[in-house]
Amino acid sequence: MPRKTDGIEFDIHPSPKKDADGKPLLYVRLSNEKRLSKAQFLNRCQKDHRLMAEAFEPVLTAVIDELASLLSEGYRVDTPLGSFAPKLKLMGDHTDPKTISGRDVFYDGIDYLPTKDFTKMAGQNKLGYRRSNNVVGNSQMYDERAMTEALRKSQGFGFITINGFCYHSGLKRDSAKHYLDSLCKGEHPRLKKYTIGRTLHYYPISNNKKG
Repeated sequence: MPRKTDGIEFDIHPSPKKDADGKPLLYVRLSNEKRLSKAQFLNRCQKDHRLMAEAFEPVLTAVIDELASLLSEGYRVDTPLGSFAPKLKLMGDHTDPKTISGRDVFYDGIDYLPTKDFTKMAGQNKLGYRRSNNVVGNSQMYDERAMTEALRKSQGFGFITINGFCYHSGLKRDSAKHYLDSLCKGEHPRLKKYTIGRTLHYYPISNNKKG
């Protein structure tokens, strides 16, 4: 079956949730490769809607400046795109409301709620979706052949270190350690873990015979 070449690209990532066998459930996220710069976006607006740059850019700048000013004053602002409001976060752990003052609250970004019409318009995708070629979010962890090859390449002196496995597998450190630790568990573990100095060493178990 030929590979799909159009549609919205997505990447695959592991989530904190696990299935019945303890394996992370996967989720998809928009790929970052397809992106428009600010200049490209303005050019598209001017071209598709026949807007003059001299008239369009000052209006857009005025809208952004006014919106930012209102958000900084604590307003929730309704616009044709949706509503915008400042997002707040509490610093530290609190259980008693009496201990909280204005000094414990800080700005944590923007809360955006799109309108139903804008959401519907943005969702009019007629080309479908396609998986990207990116190896991101440690999705290669679920390629058994790739992980077996990475384990083989990591055994330079008869043992595997986390840093070495990170290099050959492309996994981030926490995920690499989690994967190596998982091979030390179960009825028939593939690795045995030892701490030598401050470094974890994972030794392959060669006499792992069943029965």
